Amino acid sequence: MDAIEYIGFVASSLATLAFLPQVVKTWRSGSANDFSLATLLMLEAGTSLWIFYGALRDAPAIWLGNGVTFVLAGFILSVKMKSVLFSIGPPQGRSRPSGP
Repeated sequence: MDAIEYIGFVASSLATLAFLPQVVKTWRSGSANDFSLATLLMLEAGTSLWIFYGALRDAPAIWLGNGVTFVLAGFILSVKMKSVLFSIGPPQGRSRPSGP
């Protein structure tokens, strides 16, 4: 491993570890309400493309770091989706119209 690849691993590790406190907070609270669904979906799409790019370029610093980020963001996305899916129902405070 040369010095440039080492810099890539350090950068990738720092970027991935910066996301870790959000994962821990989500794990402990069981809630991802502070996250935008669109943001999480774009993050997952972007990291999957970085993984693909890194694999094509044979750059482990790129695909490995983004692979870990993909898993971490995927966890938060799964918590968010559970919240979104289970919150779908009839609007609160509205009653159905009575019969004829």
